[in-house]
Amino acid sequence: MTDTTDLSKRHIRSFVLRQGRVTPAQQRACDTLLPRFGIPYAARQLDLAQAFGRNAPKILEIGFGMGDSTATIALAHPENDYLALEVHTPGVGNLLKLIDAQHIANIRIIRHDAVEVLRDMLGEATLDGVHIFFPDPWHKARHNKRRLIQAPFIAQLVQKLKPGGYIHVATDWQDYAEQVLAVLGAAPLLENTASDYASRPAYRPFTKFEQRGISLGHGVWDLVFRRRK
Repeated sequence: MTDTTDLSKRHIRSFVLRQGRVTPAQQRACDTLLPRFGIPYAARQLDLAQAFGRNAPKILEIGFGMGDSTATIALAHPENDYLALEVHTPGVGNLLKLIDAQHIANIRIIRHDAVEVLRDMLGEATLDGVHIFFPDPWHKARHNKRRLIQAPFIAQLVQKLKPGGYIHVATDWQDYAEQVLAVLGAAPLLENTASDYASRPAYRPFTKFEQRGISLGHGVWDLVFRRRK
């Protein structure tokens, strides 16, 4: 049985590698643009300033889906750099298309498992923020162990944050929101920026997916915690 408490070795992946249908345009974007905007996974520490060609606040996004929110945020905040992680090729290709079409210079993509990138490539106190928007809820009880937001993962993630750096999680599953609140609340180096759940920060776009869910009576919960200074 895989031991989820030891991220330095094996771990349960929080995703299923379902490639879906990759359009010719998405594949072409991966073939032509990933060498420019992608960073290959390697088991050695990444120099973030060198990767982006400048010193600027660095925000990690874990699981960007099709990349629409990532592109919107990066375009609206050129003062920040965004390191975006995703394993699914259609999403990677789509974000690369957006980067090219909108001339976005402050995004780099790693197409690899977030746990391994965190463990092997990111140094301590190198991140100014982390975005985890609508992670896979694994809503069946027997699959809850596959959820990304668990204490061992957060303990590793907090070490990568600078003092004052933040973790922002958004989910549309109430029981996952409750789990995230409990896990982040139990982390000794984190403090909640709200009494429990936060209002949606202005930088997080209000997506069509979210709007559709709300119209169906579904809630959305934002949680924003900061590393203690």
